[in-house]
Parts: sequence; C-alpha cells; structure tokens
Amino acid sequence: MRIQQRDRSRRGPTAVAVALVLAAALTGCGGGDGDDKATATPSAKKSAPGGSDKSSATPSDEPTEVLAQMKGEKGITVTLNEATRDPGGFVTVKGLLTNNGDSAFNATYWTGAETAVQRSGPSVAGAVLVDSVGKKRYYVLRDTEGKCLCTMGLTLIKPGETRPLFAQFPAPPEGTTEMEFQLPTMPPAKITIAEG
Repeated sequence: MRIQQRDRSRRGPTAVAVALVLAAALTGCGGGDGDDKATATPSAKKSAPGGSDKSSATPSDEPTEVLAQMKGEKGITVTLNEATRDPGGFVTVKGLLTNNGDSAFNATYWTGAETAVQRSGPSVAGAVLVDSVGKKRYYVLRDTEGKCLCTMGLTLIKPGETRPLFAQFPAPPEGTTEMEFQLPTMPPAKITIAEG
C-alpha cells in the first residue's frame, strides 16, 4: 500500500507541471490580438480578385508620367513612362505592358525577325528607336551572347496582368531628343528623351 501511495504522491506534482506547460503553450498559440492581424492583411491582398489591388502589386517607385501609350490587338497596351539618356552612351526606355484582353499574351512577335536576337525569346528585342530628322534607326543593344538588353520572358501574361518592361538603345547624337519608339505589331509612339 505504501508503494502505491508514494507513486500517487509523485504523480501529483508532475501532472501539475505538465498542465502548466501545456497552458503556457496554448496561451502562446492562441488567437489573441497580437500578430495575427499583420499576417492576415498580406494574404488578403494576395487573394484580391483579378490582381486589382494596386498597393500590393505595384512598387512605390512606379513611374507616374506617361510619355506615350501604344494600343495593339487583343487588348494589349504598352505605356511608356521614361526615356533617359545615360552618360554611358545609351538610352533606356521603360514602361508597362498591360493585358486588357480575354486571353493570355505571349510577346513572340516583339522579338523581331533578326536571327541574332532570337535567343532572347519572347521579349522586346525587336523594338526600334527612330530619329526621323537624322534618318537613323537604333536597335536594342545586345550582350556578348546575343541576348537583348531588354525585358525577356514575356510569356503567359494573364488577362488583367501588368508587367514592367525596358529596352536599352545606343544614344542618338547630343541634342536629339524627339524620337519614335516602334515595336512590331504595335502603332509607333513619339517620345522625348530626357538627360540622365
């Protein structure tokens, strides 16, 4: 009898200690007012229908100026926001591609017909800057492997989706600021180059 009583007397403090540990663990995992709200907000933004929540989809440094806008077939829109002459002797054109259509878009025609840039895949490698006064065309620059210095991987752009794009060109002579940006299958757009 005494052995059983000793066993029971040992179990009591152990059971209390285990209960306290479990209670502390449950309190830490509880649904209190702490951090749960912070984690719920981003997931709510991710699940916004059609990706229309601009605060989560667009960076804070997104350009707001519109130099030109090109509207093509099947609801594709290219908005050019920036064209800057850099001291290194090139011009960088930046903008946004938006699919306002009903089906996914692949920029296969925008790569251009030139064999050397086909390695770039669906991209804006076929873009051209045209100086109508100086009667010159400036093609997208390439790296040593023949890939364009431009946005690549423009595939499966979903309806309602917007992606940033850029292309770098050789700079026209100093003083030449009015240019025409051309992209295969899209109407041309007049842009003004700013000094960087």
